[in-house]
Amino acid sequence: MHRPVCVSSLLAFLLVTACPPRQLVAQTTARPVTFAAAEPPDALPDAPGFQSASSSTPAPQGSAILSGIVVDSSGAALAGARIALVPADGSPQRTATADNSGAFLFTGLRAGDFKLTVASAAGMGSYLSPEIHLLAGENRELPEIQLSIAGANTDVSVTATQTEIATEQLNEELHQRALGIFPNFYSSYIWNAAPLNSKQKFVLAFRSVIDPVNFLGTGAIAGLEQARNIFPGYGSGLGAYGKRYGATYADDFDARMIGSAILPSLLHQDPRYFYDGKGSVSSRVFYAIKSAVITRGDNGQLQPNYSYVLGSFAAGGIANVYHPATDRGVGLTIGDGFINIAGHAADNIIREFLLRRLTPGVPETSTGKP
Repeated sequence: MHRPVCVSSLLAFLLVTACPPRQLVAQTTARPVTFAAAEPPDALPDAPGFQSASSSTPAPQGSAILSGIVVDSSGAALAGARIALVPADGSPQRTATADNSGAFLFTGLRAGDFKLTVASAAGMGSYLSPEIHLLAGENRELPEIQLSIAGANTDVSVTATQTEIATEQLNEELHQRALGIFPNFYSSYIWNAAPLNSKQKFVLAFRSVIDPVNFLGTGAIAGLEQARNIFPGYGSGLGAYGKRYGATYADDFDARMIGSAILPSLLHQDPRYFYDGKGSVSSRVFYAIKSAVITRGDNGQLQPNYSYVLGSFAAGGIANVYHPATDRGVGLTIGDGFINIAGHAADNIIREFLLRRLTPGVPETSTGKP
């Protein structure tokens, strides 16, 4: 029976010195940005910060920096504008005053969620930002903040599109590695993460299959198959190992691209695993297993995971093209499909209970389900 490559499950293999000869596809996570679920979330893109204007209160211990410029409706700097940075965790707010160029700067910030309020001279309106999520060590420059004349019918806000928000969250996910090594790209610790568009789904899938750890995992699985003489039609020796390696990688590539990129794009489904992190052990195990066959649509609603299920059986069908003639047939297609789905469920359990603790850089505020 066909046995695909284990990437996240390769981590479990190294930890417990035993991994089934089947790839449990696991990708690991980013340092996410949190947004509210009721409305399209707002976020602010990262950029180098200003180095001018000082806070009026001493900076607490921390490493993040937040800066920006306050202007009026004509684009002129609003010197003396009063800025307050309010942490979401209830800790004391920080205040600053814009300098002659309208610039302000907050340094020594802890990672977390904040809101920014800006007020200026009489006759000018005020500004309240969307939630700002800062990562440890981040240097964030906000887009220009424009204050309108008080009483005018102009609402000024700094917003980002869904695509921009998803891009920022995806970039964080593509840096997630358990123990700093094993890719954890497909784990989202932001429960209300912005949906991915088709291009982003393909980027995530392609980065997964070309990751160096994936190639090493393929080699390990091919070696186990060779040692156990799985697919005896390949024979023995170095040439047989090469065939097993190529078939194992092709199985993984087909399943990943079809089930996590092509079909999710066509069916508008999200291929990621959304970390729960709440409730009893049994409820979380049930959630992880269920997520192999129930997924989130791009509209945020739960629906059958047609993408991954159909993708698994489609990859099993394609495997008949290059596997030994003695192993081809309906059995290979069906067996490969069910094994891939079962591996995905096991993979999700590892994501739910193990990978977050082993993935450095995940903000403490990214705790999964609210």
